[in-house]
Amino acid sequence: MHAYRTHNCGQLRTGDVGKTVRLSGWVHRVRDHGGLLFVDLRDHYGITQIVADPQSPVFAVAEKLKPEWVVKIDGAVVARTDDTINPSLPTGEVEVRAKDLEVLSEAAELPLPVFGEPDYPEETRLTYRFLDLRRESLHDNIMKRQAIIWSLRNRMREAGFFEFQTPILTASSPEGARDYLVPSRVHPGKFYALPQAPQQFKQLIMVAGFDRYFQIAPCFRDEDARADRSPGEFYQLDLEMSFVTQEDVFDTVEPILRGLFEEFGDGKPVTQKFPRIPYAEAMRKYGTDKPDLRNPIEMQDVTEHFRGSGFKLFAGMIEMDVNTRVWAIPAKSGGSRAFCDRMNAWAQGEGQPGLGYIFFRDGEGAGPIAKNIGPERTETIRTQLGLGDGDAVFFVVGLPGEFADFAARARVKIGTELGLSATDRFEFCWVVDFPMYEWNEDEEKIDFSHNPFSMPQGGLEALNSIRPEEILAYQYDVVCNGVELSSGAIRNHKPEIMEKAFAIAGYPKEELEKRFGGMLRALQYGAPPHGGIAPGIDRMVMLLCGEENLRQVVMFPMNQQAEDLLMGAPSEVSPKQLQELHIRLALPKPKG
Repeated sequence: MHAYRTHNCGQLRTGDVGKTVRLSGWVHRVRDHGGLLFVDLRDHYGITQIVADPQSPVFAVAEKLKPEWVVKIDGAVVARTDDTINPSLPTGEVEVRAKDLEVLSEAAELPLPVFGEPDYPEETRLTYRFLDLRRESLHDNIMKRQAIIWSLRNRMREAGFFEFQTPILTASSPEGARDYLVPSRVHPGKFYALPQAPQQFKQLIMVAGFDRYFQIAPCFRDEDARADRSPGEFYQLDLEMSFVTQEDVFDTVEPILRGLFEEFGDGKPVTQKFPRIPYAEAMRKYGTDKPDLRNPIEMQDVTEHFRGSGFKLFAGMIEMDVNTRVWAIPAKSGGSRAFCDRMNAWAQGEGQPGLGYIFFRDGEGAGPIAKNIGPERTETIRTQLGLGDGDAVFFVVGLPGEFADFAARARVKIGTELGLSATDRFEFCWVVDFPMYEWNEDEEKIDFSHNPFSMPQGGLEALNSIRPEEILAYQYDVVCNGVELSSGAIRNHKPEIMEKAFAIAGYPKEELEKRFGGMLRALQYGAPPHGGIAPGIDRMVMLLCGEENLRQVVMFPMNQQAEDLLMGAPSEVSPKQLQELHIRLALPKPKG
């Protein structure tokens, strides 16, 4: 017999009745039923019920067992009586009568329970992550994650892609977030950077002629944490293709994502043909470039209906600034004063002065705005939005760049409160035609708004003849249920376009050659047209597990302050280590 087990704890069935078996695992819980001790023994594969009666030689040891002790048990498999069968367990028709029991490892008093799913403070959960991972829901999420990655690898290979690994120690690059820097011992004063993404390397792989590349790539970004973004590090399905257009990328990626979500989405419907939404349209209709299409609400511009109207607040703002806009957020079934007042109060809680509204009843509009603009303008708004009795409309006013985020949140709030948003499906879309550049307020200069290596629409001619803020790029995002899974682009493959594009963003040729010389040289020796994308593994798993926080699907995550509470990182290092790296610390002075 094997030293520790003949079977695992999820394996025994009625066909095993009569066998003598050996199981090893963790004590999940112990129950005393009238002298009989029932021990739920757990391992990676499942739970088996162990029974010890007072006449058994193991009873005295079994009485001392505590949760999470590791034990080895020998015994006979017996069938449970009909009234004691547990249909929720795969092993629920049998149990093991213990004949021998050995404690392999004792557990100290637990800082958090493993049995059940209690809500414990995040600090405790992350400090004792090895215990947290024993909990059923988290264990299942991690196992689902590995199955998803396995499936992605198979799907990529079936689509003709080849898996290559790219360097972890590389040079710093402008990807939109801060780099993690690694000092070089042998090159004093110089630093490597951990890759924010394998962007340049995957393009160089295309230049080298390998045609289709992918990897499950680790990425490192020194940015603040959010529920849908892990601080420090994350993984993405990184891919690149040669001799492709934007549509070729879409046609390749859509079946992979659709098939993955159909395989692991527990039967929820998945978008069959991902709609393409231009960036400007997404912002106008949804207030965001990552719209949740499960919510049917689409905002509309109703500025002209308020121009010169009796509602002086809006009319005055429109007259004062030609860029002022009034957006309407239709709310079907929201036509009650109570709901409108509740939304107005919510807006004030969000730091806004309020949320103006009209609600419709008895064939006409009601509320202060309707009274001020009159029945004719109110009816025009109602007709434009396709509303009727029992519906409402809310308004936001100002400069779209300043109020779009609030409008987007209001749209989500209204759709959720009124039950208009679906919850049992996966709605995908592509957001396309992103601006190539944007105005950087902090540095007061033109900057890249997306990936700096993208191909501008119109090529070199556009860079030479169109205002930078008006240039569009072959850049795209794939979005699911309001979560941005990935950004991607058709890349610039011509050195003269790269030089001009970076010059517009304030990079002289000397700086370009210094920071991106490898890429620039590569484009000078015959680069194919190419493009790609990199959907986030963590975010896809989060959606497929029905979680709202990435820390529920990452095995060893950091906390919101980018600290690894389990391993104690980041940590101080010794003066000797700093000396070897030629580094002297210049720490900020304590506040106060």
